[in-house]
Amino acid sequence: MDHHELVALRQHHPAWRLLRADNAPLIISFLQHVFVIPNQRSLNQASLASKLDDMLYSLQQSLGEHHYPRSSGAYLDDWADNSNGWLRKFYPPGSDEPHYELTAATEKAIEWLTSLGKRQFVG
Repeated sequence: MDHHELVALRQHHPAWRLLRADNAPLIISFLQHVFVIPNQRSLNQASLASKLDDMLYSLQQSLGEHHYPRSSGAYLDDWADNSNGWLRKFYPPGSDEPHYELTAATEKAIEWLTSLGKRQFVG
């Protein structure tokens, strides 16, 4: 990869934008907790918003109410917006409630961050 390719990736790739996001710790920890750890493929909007409400409440209790002031729905809409591309919002056949799933870029970013954690040495 050359310099120009890396600049373009930094500006346009969803995984890189996720890692640079101001709220990256919230986004990544939440998405890992609800999708990756339980191996959940998709969730409906009500369930996902409820889980995010719980996490936001917990974080506001420990960090202060000024942290993460937006509603869970606003965060989900932002994360699923094409300008970010961290979640895919879709309507399954026969359902009028939106569902969300992780995008491939988000999965790669979470996987990479997980790989940075400590590993036990096996000799």
